[in-house]
Amino acid sequence: MMTIRPRRNRKNEAIRSLVRENLITPKDLIAPLFIVEGKNEIIPIASMPGQARLSSDLIVKKAKELWDLGVPCVSLFPAIAEAKKDKYATESCNDNGLLQNTVKALKDALPEMLVMTDVAMDPYSSDGHDGLVDDKSGEILNDQTLEILANMAVAQAKAGSDIVGPSDMMDGRVGYIRDALDDEGFTNTLIMSYTAKYASAFYGPFRNALDSAPKAGDKKTYQMDYANVREALLEASLDESEGADILMVKPGLSYLDVIKELRINSALPIAAYNVSGEYAMVKAAHEKGWLDGEKVMVEMLTSFKRAGADMILTYFAEEMARLYSK
Repeated sequence: MMTIRPRRNRKNEAIRSLVRENLITPKDLIAPLFIVEGKNEIIPIASMPGQARLSSDLIVKKAKELWDLGVPCVSLFPAIAEAKKDKYATESCNDNGLLQNTVKALKDALPEMLVMTDVAMDPYSSDGHDGLVDDKSGEILNDQTLEILANMAVAQAKAGSDIVGPSDMMDGRVGYIRDALDDEGFTNTLIMSYTAKYASAFYGPFRNALDSAPKAGDKKTYQMDYANVREALLEASLDESEGADILMVKPGLSYLDVIKELRINSALPIAAYNVSGEYAMVKAAHEKGWLDGEKVMVEMLTSFKRAGADMILTYFAEEMARLYSK
């Protein structure tokens, strides 16, 4: 009787590389970068070893390094001074604001590199929420937030952003933003919707980096319950019908099943966000000598690809791209 021997396809690296189903390359990666005011400014982020807040001039320098490594896109997140924050996130629409000026500088220096920007109120809001807060009830006001988000997206597109990423999870925001962009002539600006953004404990280091945690309450009335997957399919169908170009799942590691479901049920490109807490766990365990951080990085990123992600936002982008180039 013949014995089936799958191990023949594993006997050495040469054959393993030939039959390998998924491979991470720099072209799959988007690098999130944190911006601060100033010049030649580097502020390390203690909870994210290897990551720092950078002034715009150093953001441009870092983007050039990433581009040379083959990474095609950066995603920008501004750390806004408290004095510039208010209830209505007014600073988000400042044509000469930190984010807008950084986008302009990047597009001047690297016109071919894709620049993605985050559309949400929390970095600019004195309340720290992704939507407008009702003063009396504390409720996050969905429909009143949409105009703020749309104006923000238009300001980012005007500065040169190639991709706007609504991360707020307000109902109807993709369609509202799409209409606003089109009305202003930005028909070629892509929307990468944070389609399934879960209320997750994995965001802690990111909120430390931007000082954007809510001042009161939490985000569970608009970010998704981490127990749900059918709800993600509903959000995906709505975002697709409203004009999203790319659908994102955030976080990534604990949500591989959600990535897979969106991949099966949508023809749109799928993005995964390998978030700050996932990055920090690997770095902390590596520093303790408990695991090999480089190997875990590659395995983790490959799992997103295997689940069906076409692209991955990750703080490992530079490290992974350098490893690939060896």
